[in-house]
Amino acid sequence: MAVKTATRVSVFDRVGGQPVKTQVCSFWLAGRCNRNPCRFMHRESPPPETHKAQLAPPKDIRGMQSRKMTWRSPNYYNPETATVSSNKRGMHSSSSGQSSSQKVLANTGSENGRMDQEMTISSSGTHGDIQAQPEVLTAVRTELENCCTQKAQPKQCKYWVKGNCVHGDKCKDLHSWFSGSGFTLLKKLEGHTQAITGISLPSGSDKLYSCSKDKSIRSWDCHTGQCAGSVITDGEAGCLISEGPWLLVGLQTALKAWNLQNHTEFGFGQLAGLVCSMVLDDDKFFAGMEDGSLLVWKLNLETLTLEAAETLKGHHGAVTSLVVGSNNRLYSGSRDGTVRVWDRKSLQCLHTLYAHTKDVMAVICWDNYLLSASLDNTLKIWAATESGTIEVIHEIKEDCGFIALCGIHDAEAKPVVLCSCNDNTVRLYDLPSFTERGRIFSKGEVEVIEIGNDGLFFTGDATGEISVWKLLRVACEETVL
Repeated sequence: MAVKTATRVSVFDRVGGQPVKTQVCSFWLAGRCNRNPCRFMHRESPPPETHKAQLAPPKDIRGMQSRKMTWRSPNYYNPETATVSSNKRGMHSSSSGQSSSQKVLANTGSENGRMDQEMTISSSGTHGDIQAQPEVLTAVRTELENCCTQKAQPKQCKYWVKGNCVHGDKCKDLHSWFSGSGFTLLKKLEGHTQAITGISLPSGSDKLYSCSKDKSIRSWDCHTGQCAGSVITDGEAGCLISEGPWLLVGLQTALKAWNLQNHTEFGFGQLAGLVCSMVLDDDKFFAGMEDGSLLVWKLNLETLTLEAAETLKGHHGAVTSLVVGSNNRLYSGSRDGTVRVWDRKSLQCLHTLYAHTKDVMAVICWDNYLLSASLDNTLKIWAATESGTIEVIHEIKEDCGFIALCGIHDAEAKPVVLCSCNDNTVRLYDLPSFTERGRIFSKGEVEVIEIGNDGLFFTGDATGEISVWKLLRVACEETVL
C-alpha cells in the first residue's frame, strides 16, 4: 500500500550555495524509513531561516590580507615572525559577540633554544580584545622561561637610551649603562662628534687625552671631567699613545708628537696612508699602517730624533693592533685575518697564525699566552708548543664580533680581560676561567679601551662618547673625575 507524503516546500532550496532538504519523508512519518542517508527530511519543518546568515559566505573577501607581526616574549632575546590573517584595519573583532580564532605560529626553540609551538589567539566581545588561551600561553611561557634561564643575557632598553621608555621600572630590559658587580660608571665625557680612535692617560698627568675621527685631539681634566683644551689636526686621527712627557698621534699620512711639559710639537714627515696602530719598545717605534705595512724607526725620546725607517711587509690588510711580548717578540693583528709574530731585533717574521676567518681587530699578551680578537665572533688563546709552533689552546665564542681587548687587574690583583663587541657591549671576563663578571652597554661600538691607575679604565665608542669606569674593592667607592 502506498504511503502518502507530506510536502511542506516544493523541492530543493539553496541556502549558502548548498542544497537543503525541504520535502518530508513519508516513510519517516510512518516510522519505517530504512534509507541512510535519506534524500528527504526526517522532520516536519524546513531548517530555520537563521541558518542562512550563519552559512552565508562573506560578501567581500578582497579586504582580507596577510601581514607580518613580531611576536616577542618577555626577556626573550630574538624576536620571531608570525603570519596572521587580518582585515583592512589590521585587527579582528565580532560585532555579534561570537568568537573567532586565528592561529599564530611562534617559533620558540630548537637547536638554539627554541621550539615550534602553535598558539591559538581568540578574539571575542564587541571591542575585539585579543586574548590568548591560558593553557597554551602558559605552556609557551614555561618553555621560554626554561630557554631564557639557560641562555638569557642582560639586555639594555634601547628606548631608555633615547630617553623615551614608557614602561619605567616595569620595563623588562635594563635601565642602566652596565650589568654585573665589582665596577661602576664614574663619568661620561662628551665633546667629540665622531668615533673615538685613541685614549691615553700619561703617567703622572692630571689630564686624559683622546683623539677621534672628527679630526680633533682633546684633553680632559681628571678632577672635573671637563674638556681642558683641543687641537684640530690636518686629517683623521687613527691612534694615540703616550710615553713619558710625549703624546704621539697617528694621523692620515702623518705622525705627530706633543711634549706635554714644554708644549712643543714635532712632525715625522709624510706617510703613505693612515696610521692604525703604534707601540714603543725601548729605542724602537713601530707603526701599523692602513696598507698592511709595518714601519719601524729608531727613536730617541730625549732629543726626539728618528733614524731611517724600515718597512716590514707581510700583511695584506690594515695592521689594527700591535703588542710587545717577551723573548723579543712583537705581535701584529691585521684585517687580513692573520696574526704575525716578529723578532724585534732582526725584524724578521717568525710565524703567521691563520686560525681566524675574519679581521683580527686586537691582540694582547697575558702571562705566557697571546689573546687575539676577531670579527669572526671568536676570542682565541694561543700558546707555544714544545716543537716551537704557536697553536690555539682555547677559544671563546660569542654571537657577535670582537673589536677591542684590554687587560686589567682588580683590587685583589686578579686578572680581568675587557672585550668590546660589535653589539655595542663590553664584556668583562675573569681569567683564567673566562667567567663573565659583567657587561657594559654603549650607544655605539666601543673601538678603544684604555686602562689608568687604581682600577680606572676608559671606553670610547663610535658616537664620540668616552666613559670613565672604576673597578671597586668591596663597597662602592665615590671617586671624582
